[in-house]
Amino acid sequence: MKNLGKMMKQAQEMQSKMTAMQAELEKSEHSGTSGGGMVSVTLNGKFEMRALKIDPSIFNSDDAEIVQDLIVAAFNDAKRKVDDFNKTEMSKLTGGLELPEGMNLPF
Repeated sequence: MKNLGKMMKQAQEMQSKMTAMQAELEKSEHSGTSGGGMVSVTLNGKFEMRALKIDPSIFNSDDAEIVQDLIVAAFNDAKRKVDDFNKTEMSKLTGGLELPEGMNLPF
């Protein structure tokens, strides 16, 4: 029974740390760029877009497809950075323990 109490306490501590980490992820911001910085997308740690900046000079082109591709590329760059940040933060929480594939905490 002594071990069960210790496990419950550890679970509560983990829950508290997880809640704090979720708040930190939501506050964190990560920017991705494309086109040599002509397009920039900023996401928070929950992959919500916070900002989109587009250099006005790319609107001189009649090719809207280029602008769309640059936005997608910048978003994907920012998403990769958020993924890396989230993995690092999760590793701190789990002590480096690798979670099984598909188990994406805290989401």
